[in-house]
Amino acid sequence: MDIKELKKNLFQQKKNAYQLMSDEDIAKCNQFCEGYKSFLNQAKTEREAVKFAIKTAEKFGYVPFVKGMSLKSGDKVYYNNRDKAIIFAVIGKEDISRGVKICASHIDSPRLDLKQNPLYEDNEIALFKTHYYGGIKKYQWTTIPLSLHGVIVKRDGSKVEVNIGEDESDPVFCVTDLLIHLATDQMQKNLSKAIEGEKLNILIGSQPLKSEEGSDLVKLNIMKLLNEKYGIVEDDFMSAEIEAVPAFKAKDIGFDRSMIGSYGHDDRVCAYPSMMACMDTNTPNKTSIVILTDKEETGSDGNTGLCSSYLKYFIYDLAGCFGVDGRTVLSNSECLSADVNAGFDPTYPDVADKKNFAFLNYGVVVTKFTGSRGKSGTSDASAEFVGKVHNLLRDNDVIFQTGELGKVDAGGGGTVAMYIANLDVDTIDVGVPVLCMHAPFEVVAKTDVYMAYKAFYVFMND
Repeated sequence: MDIKELKKNLFQQKKNAYQLMSDEDIAKCNQFCEGYKSFLNQAKTEREAVKFAIKTAEKFGYVPFVKGMSLKSGDKVYYNNRDKAIIFAVIGKEDISRGVKICASHIDSPRLDLKQNPLYEDNEIALFKTHYYGGIKKYQWTTIPLSLHGVIVKRDGSKVEVNIGEDESDPVFCVTDLLIHLATDQMQKNLSKAIEGEKLNILIGSQPLKSEEGSDLVKLNIMKLLNEKYGIVEDDFMSAEIEAVPAFKAKDIGFDRSMIGSYGHDDRVCAYPSMMACMDTNTPNKTSIVILTDKEETGSDGNTGLCSSYLKYFIYDLAGCFGVDGRTVLSNSECLSADVNAGFDPTYPDVADKKNFAFLNYGVVVTKFTGSRGKSGTSDASAEFVGKVHNLLRDNDVIFQTGELGKVDAGGGGTVAMYIANLDVDTIDVGVPVLCMHAPFEVVAKTDVYMAYKAFYVFMND
């Protein structure tokens, strides 16, 4: 055997997906990503993602789950957790006591949340005070167009939805920044200090009500407009959830249109493929479950995050429909924690161990462990489960790669994997590599998005 043949047989073979995919597969990939872009534009918050998901699921025959309901193979149900997280399940052929297949991704993303008393006027300028949500580079959120999304619960208990800045006829909002001519002191500060959290104030108006007397006339004019449109008063902000997110749409990137730029790839780029894989699954061998969860960007705490018990309770109740113990189901289950990983950026190579880093267009990323430095905050999947997942993807022509989130001491981050693994479930991270992660405009490759869909589909239908 010559050297070339020996290397082919013994060395790891890596190729760009475009060198491996047929023209037909590339066309399917591009079509799938058009649906994904539509999802990104319609689901910029966790509430909007749940709303989109329910509307989609009901078209595929899903019905609300009711504890104790009669279920059989092929039935499709969903559980809506407070309009901010959702679980889908397709009942399989095998006895549920043999475990279920779980795909878990999150639908919250870094953003600016309005404070409970947000509205104020300063020198005849009206602004909203914010508190940033998740890990952000604060300077990236200045001088970009923002839209406002969310809900307001009024004094009478009624709820109104807010969505301003997405329609072409809508106004948009922004966080201001200091002009370069007067920024000498600011420019001497490091990036984490140049823009302070308390200065992420959103510009919302400057026109006062016409009056010869009184103060806060710009603020009063804003409240007058909001009262006319939504019927709210200032106190209603205390029972509101309003999120400021980038107002721009998902767009193709590059002359070749091979990439997608958008807000919220982390982690809707895994949420949409896993959801659609579930929609396309009819009668799997094992019951398949997809979770679109909230609160991952702030540690998964709260009753819509996976540190809570809502997933466990759902599986217990689902098992109860078949007279099976929920603990038995969990112990025999497997999970793909569907979350993103960092993609290699040739402009910033120093933070990457290139032998253990993910690259755009090299497929979905299988990540054995996440966490930071000494593997803190990770479940670290077993060799047996890693091998099983690798073989499943290879046998079904899913293009995949492995990767870590940067060099050992460079930083790191976690996913929901450990919270599901803590339920005695075999769990590993599988997701899409992303450039500019946590920025208002992130970048992914279309082929990697499509391979994520294929990976989730073959896992659910194995």
